[in-house]
This record gives sequence, structure tokens and C-alpha cells, in this order.
Amino acid sequence: MFDALFGIFIVLFLAFFGIPLAYATLAVGVIGFAAYRGFEASIAITGQWIVEMTMNLGLSVVPLFILMGTFIHRAGISDELYDASYAWLGRLKGGLAMATVFACAGFAAVSGSSLATAATMSKVAMPPMRKFGYSDSLSTGTIAAGGTLGIMIPPSVPMVIYGIIVGEDIGKLFIAGIVPGIMLVTLFLLSIALIVRIFPKSGPAGEKTTWMEKIRSSSSTWPIIILFGIVLGGIYTGVFTPTESAAVGAMFAYIFAFFRGRLRTWPEIIHVFTDTVKTTAMIFTIVFCGLMLAQFVNITGMPFELVNVVQGGGGISAIELVIGICIICVILGMIFEALGILLLVVPVFLPSLHALGVDMIWFGIIIILVVELGLITPPIGMNVFTVKAVIGDVDLSKMFVGVTPYIFAMLAGLVLLFLFPEIATWLPNLMR
Repeated sequence: MFDALFGIFIVLFLAFFGIPLAYATLAVGVIGFAAYRGFEASIAITGQWIVEMTMNLGLSVVPLFILMGTFIHRAGISDELYDASYAWLGRLKGGLAMATVFACAGFAAVSGSSLATAATMSKVAMPPMRKFGYSDSLSTGTIAAGGTLGIMIPPSVPMVIYGIIVGEDIGKLFIAGIVPGIMLVTLFLLSIALIVRIFPKSGPAGEKTTWMEKIRSSSSTWPIIILFGIVLGGIYTGVFTPTESAAVGAMFAYIFAFFRGRLRTWPEIIHVFTDTVKTTAMIFTIVFCGLMLAQFVNITGMPFELVNVVQGGGGISAIELVIGICIICVILGMIFEALGILLLVVPVFLPSLHALGVDMIWFGIIIILVVELGLITPPIGMNVFTVKAVIGDVDLSKMFVGVTPYIFAMLAGLVLLFLFPEIATWLPNLMR
């Protein structure tokens, strides 16, 4: 166990000093495996493992969902989502912040990335909130927290990777994220209502809109509703597999973009596919290299020693184990993106979770939520730094003050998931 812990420490050490996570995990995985089986065997197993992973059909869903999100982004729908949300909520105190949460949820339904959602909504939502006198802490905190919805509301790339690691049905994981996603949106809205009640000047009411303006702005969001219905409806009813639904979603996303006057020239189309390939390559590199580290951890025997601990007379319960994993994930979330955390943590504890009979669909939603929590938790918080990169004139201290109410909201959501596991398991259990 010591060898595995030392290897993980080296990965964290290298990442802290700026070495890309993929390279750090690959180096430690290869060298560690070589220490047990020899250098030639380590190189051979690395090549074999990467080739086998590239042939995994389940991974094909990743570039297709990324392509769908890129098409939607190029179609300019993110701005329209915000405009529609503002038309309905802008006249309320804190209404623009609430509109930002709804827009983040809508964009999350097609982007699958927390950082992408936070970066996009920083550009869309910050100018109008400043225009109406919103405090910088409420504005940036809402954007950073709303961005975390990108990996909970399906389709979600981290859910795909989690499903492949643990061998769970990706379609059920997607469906399982719907109710928790709605729960988080509701908790965020309640947080905003409480903030503006305590500090009325932090979120003054915006301009009123007519019913015609509300209807007109809402009519522009129908592509998102249709895409969401096609992708998740097809998976839920069993008409599509997750991969097929991703392909159909990408096709419809392009059609929507085309009829909006976008993506009609070859340079535009090539640019979209180039972005998709770059993002996919980055994700696959992290996944393949991270799983090589998992091979090293497995050969040290650490996962099986953990099984012996949890099954021993003085072992821990399933709930205690999951809580311990949650604490680890929150800490790692201050440093790594979601994929890095999943690849570092899940393979290590997977045998122990199986030994204790933990529902892996429920646990998947739990770990996604705590990863989201880590993304906005000080002192680092990747989503907060993403917003800072886009909005450079706001102090980080104000941003972290702004995300604090949302941290408590997410903790409340985590408690609800522990008390009522059906929040995550109800819909998947109804699937055909």
C-alpha cells in the first residue's frame, strides 16, 4: 500500500508544480509498474492498454457529445438561453443571478463541461449584471457555481468516463443526473433569494418585460429543449443507446446551427471539427494515462488491502467509506478537473465499494456532486479561476465570498442524496 500512496503523492507533487496531469500519471504509472514487472513489461503493457482503450466503443460517445456542444455553442444559443431566462426572472431582486443559473443549466445540457459552462456564461451574464448594479461577488459567485452544473446535468463527459471505469450503464447514469441537477438548480435559486433578502443592494431588480417579450425570447430556446428531449428521451425509452443518441444529437445540433445561418462554410465547419478533435484528444490523453496509473495501483495490491480493511472486524461501513471518499474528492477538486479526480480515486476504492454493496449509480452521482463542490472550494477552485481568467478585474477574494452560499447549498444537496438515495436512483430504476 505504501508504494501506491507514494506514487499518488508523486503525481500530486508533479501536478502542483505545473506538470500536466496526463504526463504525471503516465510517468508514475510506467515507472511504478516497471519496479514490479520490469521496464520492458511496463512499456509493453502500457502500449497494449492504450490500444485496447482506443478500441472501447463506449468512448465514442465522448467526441460526439463534444461535437454536439460545439455546434450549439457556434449557433449562439448560449446568449439566447440567458435572454430567455432574463425575460422571465429579470424583474425580481436577484433575478439576473437566477437567470444565470437557468442559463447555465440549459448550456450544461449540451456542453457536458463545468469549465466550458463557466467560461461561456462569464462572457454572457457578467455585462448585464454589472449594468444593473449587481455586486461582483454575487455575479461571479453565481457564474462559477452555475458552471458546476455542466457535469451533473446530462449529457456529461465525466459520467461517461465514470461509467467506463466502474462498468455501469452510461444511459442510466445520464438519467440519474436529471433529478439531482434539478435539485441543485432549486438550491441555487433559494440561495440567491436568501442573499438578496439579507443584502438587497447586491442584486437589484432589472427591467420589466412584457408577455410578448417573454414568449418571443422563450421561442428561441426550442432547439435546446428538442435536443435534450431527443438525447435523454431516446436513452430513457431504449430507442437509442448513449452513443446513438450522441450521434443523433450532434446531427440535429448541426441542422439547428445551419438554419440559423451558421456553419455554412468549410472554414467554419473545419474549425468546429478541429476544436472537437483537440478537446477529445486532451480528454483521451488524460484517461489513457490515468488508467495506466490505476494499473500500477492495482499491482501494488492497495485496492485489495482496502477491501480487507473494510471487511475486517474493525472495518468501516459503506456510508463511512463514501464520506471518506467525498472528503478526498473535495480536496482534489481544488487542484484537478473532474476527469483527473475520477481517475485518481475511483479505481483505488472500486473493489471496496463493491465489497460493501454500494449502489454504483448512486455513488456516481455522489462523486460528481463532490467534484463539483471541489471546483468552487477555496483556496484554488478551478471554476473560480476560470471565471477569473475571463473577468480579470474582480479580486479572487470577492469571488470566493460569492461562491460561499453555493458551497452550503451543494452540501445541503449532498446531505439530501445521503438521506434519500432515491433522488438519484428513482428514474434509472424506471428505465426499460
